[in-house]
Amino acid sequence: MRLDKFLKVSRIIKRRSVAKDIADQGRVTVNGKVAKSSSKVAIGDEIVINFGNKTLTVKVNDIKDTTKKNESQDLYTVVSEEYQEDYRM
Repeated sequence: MRLDKFLKVSRIIKRRSVAKDIADQGRVTVNGKVAKSSSKVAIGDEIVINFGNKTLTVKVNDIKDTTKKNESQDLYTVVSEEYQEDYRM
């Protein structure tokens, strides 16, 4: 499955277009390599996403083309969630 579609189906990112933009900006890595939106994702892969002040690391548990809202969190496990504080004044 494509990276941008997985991020949308798993509801990590709400819109596929936003997932595509974030991946194409180089803010997503899959198994330690910078990934484009068209990169393939497989079960067992580790995805690291850099949102502004937050870095989210997840492990892919399952891949489905569609999910219901309450089933979407079964597709991945959160490995870590780190926040960077901004001290600019």
